[in-house]
Amino acid sequence: MTIHQLSIFVENQHGTLLRVLDILKEAGIQLVASTIADTQEYGIFRVLCSEPTRAYIILKEAGINVALTDVLAIELDNQPGRAADAIRVLSDAGVSIKYMYTFLLRGKGVMIFRADPCEKAKEAIILHKLNFIAEADLSKLV
Repeated sequence: MTIHQLSIFVENQHGTLLRVLDILKEAGIQLVASTIADTQEYGIFRVLCSEPTRAYIILKEAGINVALTDVLAIELDNQPGRAADAIRVLSDAGVSIKYMYTFLLRGKGVMIFRADPCEKAKEAIILHKLNFIAEADLSKLV
């Protein structure tokens, strides 16, 4: 039910993001979605991609500080308020959202999030019949 996300630590210096993107490009790895959260000294570049485990290995070998994290992904109808509805289900189940980002893919909303506790989030997703996206499904959408 979880998918792998790369969390890449990039210094806030000219060219560091480009280096990461070039490495992934040369490896033929397709980005599905990404977001950057920055601090004064570095950014956390979170990436969903076509081959997360291979991307992780390649970046590590290149000396890039990267982590492979399990996150949850659910599909939402492309209508106002659907993200709020999903978050309400999780909140009512006692789940905290550590971070999230969304994007549209083939006319559907996709919400990626890290939840605590993750097991409660999984239970709520199943109980309320939310459409979760498995990693194999995400790879097929690329």
